[in-house]
Amino acid sequence: MNRIYYMIFKNILVFPYLYLKLLFMVKVKKYTYLQKYKHLRKITEYANKGGNVQVEAIGLENIPKENGYILFPNHQGMYDVLTIIATHHQPFSVVMKKELQKIPLLCRVFQAMGAVAIDRNDIRQSLKVIQQVSEEVSSGRNFLIFAEGTRSKEGNKVGKFKGGSFKAATKAKCPILPVALIDAFKPFDEGTLDRVKVKVCYLEPILYEEYKSMNSNQIAEMVEEKIKSKVDELTNI
Repeated sequence: MNRIYYMIFKNILVFPYLYLKLLFMVKVKKYTYLQKYKHLRKITEYANKGGNVQVEAIGLENIPKENGYILFPNHQGMYDVLTIIATHHQPFSVVMKKELQKIPLLCRVFQAMGAVAIDRNDIRQSLKVIQQVSEEVSSGRNFLIFAEGTRSKEGNKVGKFKGGSFKAATKAKCPILPVALIDAFKPFDEGTLDRVKVKVCYLEPILYEEYKSMNSNQIAEMVEEKIKSKVDELTNI
């Protein structure tokens, strides 16, 4: 967590302006998701430079050209979303656990992204979130869902993907974009301030025609295996 304070310190002259502008953009309705997302990308760029973090993007050509898809990355920590923001030019929203709404800075970032909070202990509310996300994706929004539910806490080890996480995709009949994150846990979970390199690899999208005959658990196993294979490949280079 020391790196967060280091990022702020290194950007002390610009961070207050960037953060206040973010608050203003969230509050004033005239700003589009694209405008707010571009501002978040600018904040992320400053944070990475100030925090001594290098992000390498692999497979950018696999990102669908048309909006209306769901990204499914492995979950390593708080830095995951920033990693993808730094490399993904099209705006996307996030399905986040409701507890994150209590973290001041992070909740403002998610507000700007139009994130949807889910209560994993409330089945009825979770079903409403699935329906909302599927409708928004069908209308052309992009979303990010962490199918593991919680971060692995074991570095680059990929956890079990939950089938329920893919119900929004099956309802929307949208492309599924698997994303492999490597070393995304290092910026915030390791105490060092040394330079770190994070990799984000966009795998080939899985179209509805390829998974329509599968149930949600089978889809989860398929996406999990694709990400595991890519993480193993990139960590053994």
